[in-house]
Amino acid sequence: MAEFKSPKNKAEFHKNFAQEYPLMNETEAYYESSRCLFCYDAPCINACPTGIDIPLFIKQINTDNVIGAAKTIYDSNYLGAACGKVCPTEVLCEGACVYNHQDVKPIDIGRLQNFATQKAIQEDAKIFKTARTKRKSVAIIGAGPAGIACACELRKLGYKVDIYEAKKHPSGLTIYGVAPYKITNEEILAEVDYLQKQFGFNIHYKKPIKNKKQLAKLEKDYHAIFLGIGLGATRSLKITGENLDNCYGAVEFIEDLRMKQHKIKVGENVIILGGGNTAMDAASESARLGAKNVILAYRRSKEEKGAYHFEYELAKSVGVNGLFNVTPLRIMAKKGAVAGVKFIRTENVDGKLENIKGSEFVVECDMVIKATGQSKQVEFLQQIEGLELDKKGRILVNEDNYQTTNPKYFAGGDSVNGGAEVVNAVAEAKQAAQGIHTFLSKK
Repeated sequence: MAEFKSPKNKAEFHKNFAQEYPLMNETEAYYESSRCLFCYDAPCINACPTGIDIPLFIKQINTDNVIGAAKTIYDSNYLGAACGKVCPTEVLCEGACVYNHQDVKPIDIGRLQNFATQKAIQEDAKIFKTARTKRKSVAIIGAGPAGIACACELRKLGYKVDIYEAKKHPSGLTIYGVAPYKITNEEILAEVDYLQKQFGFNIHYKKPIKNKKQLAKLEKDYHAIFLGIGLGATRSLKITGENLDNCYGAVEFIEDLRMKQHKIKVGENVIILGGGNTAMDAASESARLGAKNVILAYRRSKEEKGAYHFEYELAKSVGVNGLFNVTPLRIMAKKGAVAGVKFIRTENVDGKLENIKGSEFVVECDMVIKATGQSKQVEFLQQIEGLELDKKGRILVNEDNYQTTNPKYFAGGDSVNGGAEVVNAVAEAKQAAQGIHTFLSKK
């Protein structure tokens, strides 16, 4: 039976999607920061893609210098508040904590990070100064984590910056693609608003850049361009039934959920196709929206799934069931809507996944969510003259400065790495901004 009732209003929605890591109060932050050993060669720093000086900011919290702690965080990671909640800290900084070797709970680094940055946001603390504005300007395509981080670094260096965003909200998948129990819309928008006040970059919403004419105008009007476009729609499985009513892509489903909240409806029996972190989110979200039965179906074994172990455990904790070593053959229909999924069982033979003949079976359902990865935005990228992509459709860059094969363009985030964490996008974008600075300084 379902653990959650379908939310009928905003209050019920927020109850079902209660924050996994709620904001600490001052007492909690003090005692948690007191546990830190302040390691000299802190492994947690090396585990953070943005290299935050974690022992320093924890020490600052412990000595009641919370705004100083926020500055230490933001000096390295411009989306410090968001990353404090959405980062897989269990496998990054907290996973590297020395307490793990002593069977002691690691320091709650993510929540301490969020505590410090939220205080700076709430107090509108001025912690950055931008350099004198230069004559040269940079256009950024996409207001996702990479675009925002690149804009902050460029403004700190004194460049004029305009971000062109296709949607009506900033922060890309942070607001459109992260499960609501990890971070709220309000928290995301508050951080971006805070950063805009700090650095003074412009975001032009509902201004998609999608053709050669628009690209040519940017190339004429700006001295450099940063591509922070992320990835595209959910990839097709190329099986019969994908266009049926109640068959959704996971990315599109989660975006609807983030924007519509309690107004979105799910089926009673939902099947999620996939084994990655997005599949786990979609499964957990379906359960929290009131689905009676949620099945996570993956073509390989449970041990081979791409999702982090803690994400799978979270999904199981809300009643999600796993179905492994099965490949979908078709999505069954009844009166034009989803009626079930026909599967065939699989096995690993000498390292190769093979279907088991005669093992087909059908699982009835009234909703299917495909968490099968996202497509690359190849069609758009191919319009940029001289821009080279790899065989997987990712933008090729110089890893030292994130400059593309078209020297006026730089890139970072999912369109380069193929789909990583928010913190990776921030790190790459900051490095790209330094690359742009060097490029424009030479010019």
